[in-house]
Amino acid sequence: MANRVRAKISALGTYVPPRLLTNADLEKMVDTSSDWIISRTGIRQRHIVDKGVAASHLAVEAAKKALAERGISATEIEAIFVGTVTPDMMFPSTACLVQDRLGAKGAWGFDISAACSGFVYALQTGVKFVESGAHKKVLVIGSDVMSSVIDYTDRATCVIFGDGAGAVVIEPATDDNYCIDYLHEVDGSGGCSLYMPGGGSLNPSSHETVDKKMHYVHQDGGAVFKYAVRNMAEVSEKLLARNGFKPSDVNLLVPHQANRRIITATAERLGLKDEQVIINIDEFGNTTAGTIPLALDSARQQGKLKKGDLVLLASVGAGFTTGAALLRWAC
Repeated sequence: MANRVRAKISALGTYVPPRLLTNADLEKMVDTSSDWIISRTGIRQRHIVDKGVAASHLAVEAAKKALAERGISATEIEAIFVGTVTPDMMFPSTACLVQDRLGAKGAWGFDISAACSGFVYALQTGVKFVESGAHKKVLVIGSDVMSSVIDYTDRATCVIFGDGAGAVVIEPATDDNYCIDYLHEVDGSGGCSLYMPGGGSLNPSSHETVDKKMHYVHQDGGAVFKYAVRNMAEVSEKLLARNGFKPSDVNLLVPHQANRRIITATAERLGLKDEQVIINIDEFGNTTAGTIPLALDSARQQGKLKKGDLVLLASVGAGFTTGAALLRWAC
């Protein structure tokens, strides 16, 4: 095992559309209040795309920043993996569109549908391709335009989601700062608690599916909350334990930004202090596959993330999907 190739995150870039949708704006759209939204979710604002802007556009902008930070061109990228549940269209994949718009002529890739765990799942896909020796430079992206699948008359969901993207470059590690391990789980019995019923082969698009609002997110908030609180903590504990770490060893927990109460409950179960956790949901809302890279970027800007730090990523998403990754920060 001495010659094993390890993989690291060598660069990070993020992007959110400039237009803001504030709680004050939502007060004019649905029966809600800013105080209610903040108390239930911790969200004050979210970024929303303009018409005609899709997941691939956000992904490309985030990818450009990551490539610029690393100082490499898109032609050096060998594979592109995009976590998204809001692709521009059913096919071709968002990865194909990103590859073309970036000019990554030598790259192949595909999309990964794991909802809010999409970035973590895509990250591990990229890591394994580098560890295998198949590739030396891989682009991993989490990008979602949740505003495209939200019913803005449904206050239970419309206050939660925003649009955003993040991208990282994965390369072979040359020191001890690398992706250590991961633990992913799915529980398909929870699929009925968070889903979009229309538009697939089961319920193809029709006047009926549109009239029944089947192309919007449907959510059982209570079921999702309970599952997320329990499983984000459990998968994190398992991952740390099997690698010989305790929660107190973690420099930074980067949780999926679904709900402030879920994040704080998870941190409390792990016994983490406030300074060990990054929360930026108040600025961006739940951007699904975009939350973890956006949170990593916020942590860097706040001085909470530095080279060599032990970082724990944790997520729960529709499916249900659960994912955690443990790494030493390398950039």
